[in-house]
Order: sequence, then C-alpha cells, then structure tokens
Amino acid sequence: MSTDSEIRSVVIPLTGTDILIPNATVAEVTNYAEPQPVPDAPAWMLGTFLWRGWQVPLISFSVLTEIADAERTESARICVTKALIGNERMPYFALLTQAFPRLTTISASDLVEVPADSNPIAVAGRTVIEEHEVLVPDLDRLGHLVAHAAFGALPLTRRL
Repeated sequence: MSTDSEIRSVVIPLTGTDILIPNATVAEVTNYAEPQPVPDAPAWMLGTFLWRGWQVPLISFSVLTEIADAERTESARICVTKALIGNERMPYFALLTQAFPRLTTISASDLVEVPADSNPIAVAGRTVIEEHEVLVPDLDRLGHLVAHAAFGALPLTRRL
C-alpha cells in the first residue's frame, strides 16, 4: 500500500505558459465577458465583473509575470478562484485562461521543483506535469497584488 499522498489540482492554460493550482481553490470556470475597467490599474488588471453578487477582479497572469505583453480574449474563459487572503471585500479573483482548465491528480512525490535562477512576481516555483513545465503561483502574494490593484487602499487582511 502506497503512503504517497495525492493532490487534486488544476492546470490552467495561459498565453505562453500554464499554471498549477489546487482544485479546491477553483470556484467556477465561465465564458469570457468583457470586464469593467479599473481606473489607473496596471495592464495585467483587466477589470472587474459581477459574479454571484460579487465584484470579481479579472487578471492576466501572463502579463503580470511578463511572460506575455497581452492575451487574446476570443474564445478565452474566466477561471474564478478563491482568494486566500481572508479579505471580506474580495473573496474571489479570476484568471483569464486560454482554454478550459484540466483536472489532474499528482502524487506528492512527483511534485518536484524545477530549479530557476529567479521567478517572476507571484510565482512560488516551477514543476513538471505530464512532461510539461508549469508555474506554481504564490496564491497569497497574488491575492494581495490583485486586491491592491483592484481596490487600492483596501485593508489586505481581515482583522478579528
């Protein structure tokens, strides 16, 4: 009997790369809809859209990490993701994806970090899934960056 734990994950196809996030952080994948612009936002902040009563920021991870200058929106999808920063105003943010994300189950022993001299902002590391290198985002840092870009001086964590 194997004691190797399995991790249910999602590979999200972006422009120029793919990212790997835990399946539990994905709330929904929807068709692309033009977001409302955020004034004075960085280029990677595509805007916000209304989803289930929440104003959800939509970002281009490829533009944020400088892997791409822009992303196509024709036939793109939106991957709504749970924000892990504990902010009541922003429980979700969304990633622009170039195709439907795909579920994968990986064993902890197969999750090996690919060495890199440095990683782009909001990238925790790199790994290989099915012989393809993917980025692993730093979801905490990403949530803080998105909250700041979308809402400005918003308190970034909930205080009890």
